Amino acid sequence: MKSRTTGSVVRLAAPLRALAQRFSFLLLVLAAIALMMVGKIDTVLVEGMRNRVTDAFTPILEAISRPAATAARFVESVHDVINLHGENERLRNENASLLRWQQAAQRLDAENRSLRSLLNYKPELASSYITARVVADPGGAFVRTVVTTAGHRDGVRPGQAAVAGQGLMGRVVQVGEWSSRVLLVTDLNSRIPVVIEPSRQRAVMAGDNSGQPKLLYLPGDVSLAVGDRIVTSGHGSMFPPGLPIGLVASVSDNSVRVQPYVDLGRVEHLQLVNFGLPGGLGANDPAIGAGGLQ
Repeated sequence: MKSRTTGSVVRLAAPLRALAQRFSFLLLVLAAIALMMVGKIDTVLVEGMRNRVTDAFTPILEAISRPAATAARFVESVHDVINLHGENERLRNENASLLRWQQAAQRLDAENRSLRSLLNYKPELASSYITARVVADPGGAFVRTVVTTAGHRDGVRPGQAAVAGQGLMGRVVQVGEWSSRVLLVTDLNSRIPVVIEPSRQRAVMAGDNSGQPKLLYLPGDVSLAVGDRIVTSGHGSMFPPGLPIGLVASVSDNSVRVQPYVDLGRVEHLQLVNFGLPGGLGANDPAIGAGGLQ
């Protein structure tokens, strides 16, 4: 009896299952339309149901996400340990290299002090500087100068070096009570004794109103390369030795050009440095008067 009842239920359920599979898509579409209509009619009810469903699934989602987050943190920790090991090894190598350089510097410093004592070396003159702002560029076709906001009342004197950024940009040639004028290294009247590193070859850097001064009085057999460093030589007591000026920009049969470290067209602030040297160019120098710094 029981088996016959079970068989009857199976026979009745089979057509219903087939009917449900055939019209399942249509039923889902109708259910979605019904839900949309309910949402339009009673938004409060739908919003409450959505909130309840969200609240019900949030703990489940949180529980599922915990293993993933834990695995992600573990992988990140492994990466951090690997990176830390590599960084530690790099820092050890750098530390060892710095220690070697420190030892070499200490040896050179001791040797330098010893040689200075043997030569009765006279220390370099102390320097002082004044920071000023560039307020005008009255240069034209025949002159390359800038005007600064520091003058005689601030302690500025003719011949002081004008330094900005990484190197020398010129020297003070005229000083007023409230302002001063700086002759740039690119000016036609600029002549600076220089040394080319690393060959230690001496030359004179001359401006020609272009963006790159040229080197004069070089011997024919001198070996130069693009990128060689140009610094002041200290001759003539105009500037102390070793002030950086620029790099060799081009080498040709006709001329050697120097690219200054300082972008002279974009300087807003500079330092007027007094090295206490007696050979600075003054405002009454005839070359300046002939150059038309009016």
